[in-house]
Amino acid sequence: MQMNKSVQTNEEVAATISIMVEKARVAMDQIYDYSQEQVDELVQAVAWAIYKPGNTEKLAQIAVQDTGLGRYDDKVTKKRRKTMGTLYDLKDEKSVGIINKDEATGITEIAKPVGVVGAVVPSTNPGATPANIAMMALKGRNAIIIAPSPKGLTTSKLLLSYIHEELTKLGAPLDLVQVLPEPVNKAKTIELMKQVDFLTVTGSRNNVRLGQTSGTPNICVSEGNVVSIVDATADIQSAAHKIFLSKTFDNATSCSNDNSVVIEAPVYDEMIRALQKEGGYLCNQVEKDNLQAAIWTADGKRNPETVAKDPAVIAQAAGLKNKKAEEATFFMVEETGVGEDYPFSGEKLAVVLTVYKAKDFTDAIDISKNILNYHGRGHSCGLHTSDESHIERIGLEMDVSRLLINQVQVSGNGGSFDNGLNFTLSMGGGTWAGNNTCDNLSYKHFLNVTKVSEVIPEVVPTEEELWGTYWEKYGRA
Repeated sequence: MQMNKSVQTNEEVAATISIMVEKARVAMDQIYDYSQEQVDELVQAVAWAIYKPGNTEKLAQIAVQDTGLGRYDDKVTKKRRKTMGTLYDLKDEKSVGIINKDEATGITEIAKPVGVVGAVVPSTNPGATPANIAMMALKGRNAIIIAPSPKGLTTSKLLLSYIHEELTKLGAPLDLVQVLPEPVNKAKTIELMKQVDFLTVTGSRNNVRLGQTSGTPNICVSEGNVVSIVDATADIQSAAHKIFLSKTFDNATSCSNDNSVVIEAPVYDEMIRALQKEGGYLCNQVEKDNLQAAIWTADGKRNPETVAKDPAVIAQAAGLKNKKAEEATFFMVEETGVGEDYPFSGEKLAVVLTVYKAKDFTDAIDISKNILNYHGRGHSCGLHTSDESHIERIGLEMDVSRLLINQVQVSGNGGSFDNGLNFTLSMGGGTWAGNNTCDNLSYKHFLNVTKVSEVIPEVVPTEEELWGTYWEKYGRA
């Protein structure tokens, strides 16, 4: 039998990646002596490549066409908003040479590159995520090689052509930003993970696990399964509108889309009515069973035919034939349990909101903890309230990296102009999620920092300063 010549051997794959990495190193050497101003122009170039009118629309069109995921209008919004926000975050930040000098401690901090960055990006964001990470990587004078999903390759390649067009204007080396050549497959992605100096993975649980076990220093981020609590003091109409916006944005492709809402019993019925006014359709038990069969296959795997699809497609797949269901903006299913026997309690990547009724705020926290312990621990949680004591309590009790109060989760978790979180499309879940960081990915993750220590006047503490309070309680014996 004749071998398919398009299938590369392991040695050929390794050689392909090695050549790309070497080109990236040469490009990095060429910009090592760039000034902060020159580096910032590189970042502006990448940002303009995706933000530029016409480019944004074409990238969104190709992404929806090739992946079949999400909505065109929302992808345009996402690209523009995330790019503008990230560029704003990076503006005026020091990332070249001396970035901080503290006379009191005698410490001078000098920023240096981490090296060639490998960025594994998901099919849900084949344009926005590569651009976002490339901006951060270039801010630290690194080169980056993007590993898209097979379905996202065309979008990422188009983005690369736009980026190279802008880099050419600056006379900058084009190999600063590269994309894996087709065919993109697991062998190439894994080899890239091994050969780069630093790795970031945004996407499926399997890819994150591969990145974390690759042996390469990495920032690999967790899956989401956002749950929001609506307590008895919440502004119900406002909460319903925000949850609607979060649930439906880009057909729920984001790790930050609301997946479940836990509602205190005194306002449960009112909240359901408010969600219905936003276009939510509450399924009965038969419809819920049909919806489950449309979203998951018989062996429990996610059915790709209903991932991030329009509500009308979901309704048709589930056989929801009444007019209200066919015109719904999203679907609601009531649930009481959590875990493998209750698949709606997990991340769905669909315009389906799981609804829980809680007896009181304590019960709401307990339900939310159970949901996140099943899927999405460490990622994000929301609270709609006007009770300050509830804000403090949930902050102390909930093991998440981001807790948004009275906000739209999908647009707030990854940074917003009206909150203090930095803009990103990659969010860590801390050790709760098995991640190296609980931060939103930022340019600081792409810097090595040399701390130069100089002698300062000696400060030696007394024994009394160190043990005085202990001696007072327990004595010296």
